[in-house]
Amino acid sequence: MELYAILRRGGWATAEELNEAAARSSAEGQRMPDEVRWIRSYVLAEQDGSVGTICIYEAASPEAVRLHAERAELPVDEIVKVADTVIVRPDPAAVAA
Repeated sequence: MELYAILRRGGWATAEELNEAAARSSAEGQRMPDEVRWIRSYVLAEQDGSVGTICIYEAASPEAVRLHAERAELPVDEIVKVADTVIVRPDPAAVAA
């Protein structure tokens, strides 16, 4: 499995829609445990008021990421293989909504 960053720009109009998408993603991920593992997501506040995400996944391939997204009805704008990780500081506490 490789590590991938998935960019989903403006995929949802509201945080509630994003939460519903996260539930679909989790359910689909449980059906594909040897192909895709969702690690974390950073939620983006888009300029138009919608929300997007940058998601970090472990996956067998970009095709597995796309199949997972299709089955979970998630947008995919870009998939980039992560070459390395540099941790300067751990992620801060979650941002309040």
